[in-house]
Amino acid sequence: MTVSVPRQADSPDEQSEPEGRRHRNRRRALTLLIIVLLIGVPAGYLVISANQSRDSGKDKEAKYSATGLTKGWPSRVQRRLYQIPIPVPSYKVAYYETNNWKTSRLYVQFETTKGNLDVFLKSIGADRDDLEADEVTINARDQKVTGWHFKDSGSWYGLVRKQKDPAPTQDIVVNLSDPDHPFVYAVSRTVP
Repeated sequence: MTVSVPRQADSPDEQSEPEGRRHRNRRRALTLLIIVLLIGVPAGYLVISANQSRDSGKDKEAKYSATGLTKGWPSRVQRRLYQIPIPVPSYKVAYYETNNWKTSRLYVQFETTKGNLDVFLKSIGADRDDLEADEVTINARDQKVTGWHFKDSGSWYGLVRKQKDPAPTQDIVVNLSDPDHPFVYAVSRTVP
């Protein structure tokens, strides 16, 4: 016994005319465009995002695998955290940061102008009178880390700016062999 199902009548809204070639091509093009937008755009975004993420990782790897001074300016956050306000203009700027559970250090060197040396010293709460002649205040350990070598005597002037934790303590050595272009070496350390 077979049961036959009656055929449903066509809706009065539906056209019973066959679809024209032009209409069919337009519908197919619109369908293709929707598929490309729904799949292609997110896929393209994922590819671009992955490349940016990979490039960012390479930059960070290079930055954190450095084992000595790196040419360039420390970030604003580093300068603010370690209270090393490098004056503008300054030249031959290089820095290196070390962190461990006990102490964090920022090593900075830069050449500046005579006037900007005074600006730098004032911004850390010191002045030229605080600089002691023939005083190398950066210890041998920190010199070894950076590769700095200071002669026992000469145009070296140093000062130590001690502050209560967690504010950083700074050891600063200034080379005044060229008084118009002093060279500043600074080690700022903080205890977290």
